[in-house]
Amino acid sequence: MATPPVATVGRPVRAPKTAEIIASDLRRQIVKGELTPGETLPPEAELMSQYGVSRPTLREAFRILEAETLISVRRGSRGGAQVMNPDSSVAARHVGLLLQLRATTLIDVHEARTIVEPCCARLLAERRTATDLADMRQCIADLRELVDAGVEAVPDPLRWSELTYRFHVLIYERCGNQTLAVQCEVLADIVATHLHQAIAQGLRVDHAAALGFRRTMRSYEKMVTLLEAKDNEGAEQHWRRHMVGAGKEIFAKQPRERAVVDLFS
Repeated sequence: MATPPVATVGRPVRAPKTAEIIASDLRRQIVKGELTPGETLPPEAELMSQYGVSRPTLREAFRILEAETLISVRRGSRGGAQVMNPDSSVAARHVGLLLQLRATTLIDVHEARTIVEPCCARLLAERRTATDLADMRQCIADLRELVDAGVEAVPDPLRWSELTYRFHVLIYERCGNQTLAVQCEVLADIVATHLHQAIAQGLRVDHAAALGFRRTMRSYEKMVTLLEAKDNEGAEQHWRRHMVGAGKEIFAKQPRERAVVDLFS
């Protein structure tokens, strides 16, 4: 009788490179807080001795961590590797690449924000502190000062973009749910990249559109009032309306079908 064929259950497995193992070990220490932001790693010679590896292998591990913005490496006699806070722009770029493959538009990204960010507003209304409210009021005060200093009530567009971005950050960073906060941060970073590019390419705001600046500040003030009252339902509904309105203004003078791929080309 013929012997039945043996089922194939195995597959080639690549052993991780030594540099990847070192990067994984250092990454674990950073994530666990054993290595803190601002802390400088031991000199290369000491790390080479501790890990028992060559300089090229150690530097390859550094390049992996640099790409993840977990460390910053300076060369020279006073150089070294310093631990960094992870940058959301790295995650935004990876997500952006995935969205590229799906021909995703910026309007699609903003639509996702209008779904997720109001949920953060609801949570923030339940959990906000006096410090949260004070920081949001300060952001509004900075916006008002910027508008008042503008020519014909038109503030500096880049600074305006940075401050309004800050207000959004306060909503999702202080909501108490880190998973939602990270999702919002990545989506917001993609849209912010779009706005900064548009401004750099000469985006101009006419006097009629400038009326929207004060309308935005009134919307922010209402949001703070709802948060102060711990009106979670009102905060969620108001912020959703705000996000929908903001989307209409953001894309009013931009191609509606502009794809995320344009941001990363």
